[in-house]
Amino acid sequence: MSASVADQAGAQRPRLGGDFSRLWWSAAVSSLGDGATIAAGPLLATRLTDDPRLIGAASVAFTAPFILFGIPAGLLVDRVDIRAMMVRVDIARAIVLGVLALGILGGWGGLPLLYACMFLLGVGEVLCRNAAQVLVPFITPRAGLATANARIMAAQEAGTGFVGPLAGALLFGVAAALPFGVDAATFLCSAVLVSRIRRTRPVRSGPSGGSGVLSEMLAGAKWLYAHRLLRSLALVSCLINLAGNAMLAVLVVHSGKELQLGPFGYGVLLACQAVGAVTASRFAPALTERLGREGALVATAVLIATSETVLATVPSAYAAGAALAVFACGTVTWNVVVVVLRQTLVPQHLLGRANSVYRLVAWGGLPIGAAAGGIVAAEIGTRAVFGIGAVVMAVIAAALLAGARRQWVTRAEPAPRPADTHGADTH
Repeated sequence: MSASVADQAGAQRPRLGGDFSRLWWSAAVSSLGDGATIAAGPLLATRLTDDPRLIGAASVAFTAPFILFGIPAGLLVDRVDIRAMMVRVDIARAIVLGVLALGILGGWGGLPLLYACMFLLGVGEVLCRNAAQVLVPFITPRAGLATANARIMAAQEAGTGFVGPLAGALLFGVAAALPFGVDAATFLCSAVLVSRIRRTRPVRSGPSGGSGVLSEMLAGAKWLYAHRLLRSLALVSCLINLAGNAMLAVLVVHSGKELQLGPFGYGVLLACQAVGAVTASRFAPALTERLGREGALVATAVLIATSETVLATVPSAYAAGAALAVFACGTVTWNVVVVVLRQTLVPQHLLGRANSVYRLVAWGGLPIGAAAGGIVAAEIGTRAVFGIGAVVMAVIAAALLAGARRQWVTRAEPAPRPADTHGADTH
């Protein structure tokens, strides 16, 4: 009986293939280094200044490219060899981090260099995150999209939120430049792994002339604007990111001043967030099946609102760790639902551009939230940042609940596609 059950479970799990494994390992390795930088960057900023606005500016520098280069990045992704582009961007990010590490060692690694490097890393993030999401449908079967996206998110969250931050905090205590050097090495490893992916999306030649390029850039925006569901989800994602990044931008200040935690304690808080994210990525597909996509989205908003409320009202490191885990559960579940919707609803020839416009709107809340969080924290404290975020998320949860009763997601059925898209791949 147990063998039969195991056989049935194995049959239900889609085979994702060797190319997906290489992409997954690339995400896992580079995310490990990114986690070290995520912990070390704010710690470096706090060593250079005690002004929450200047500390939050590092997050603004990292997320500003999401607005500035979102649409051009989508056009680029739709017109180049995705695999080759990801390799080049990973190598470029390794060089940027190497310069930052050398600057810290040489004594000229101040706030301007930190901001410049974070900005360039943000540009790379815009390109590679968009490219990876476009690549996934071409290297995995459609039935495995939810599982594939959840596994990549699990790898990213485990690296950026759990192992990486703990390692970054420890390495920063040994030498401030060390975590940035480790991140540079992981990007080089990621470049090697991506270069070994065999399948990719066919390269599509673009039009000649500037007017054609502008028209192509606007095509994704026009399509997304005309699609009511994805347009609405993009706006809601913007508000969620605004509230969430305002919280994360001042978390290092809150952990030191309110919770009396040192660098390692801050790393542990980020690790708690990663535990929640990895847990959610494991169960998000099944949760979505049980609750439906509408119910899963409502649940995510409630979870995030709850986490912000706990951070605002309970001055305990243990409560903060639990709240961050709950916060991550909500954000990862949200991402699993909306990423699969984009990958199945958007026409393949527009996927890069429409995806980038969606990200432009959704991620536009990140730098705004980081800047607003720093300003509010400087004026009235970090708890006020969390309290405002809780109110915003409560309103979002109520709006999503109203939409769920009208089944606004279920009615937007994905357009039919061929069962196997691998025949169009180039090698």
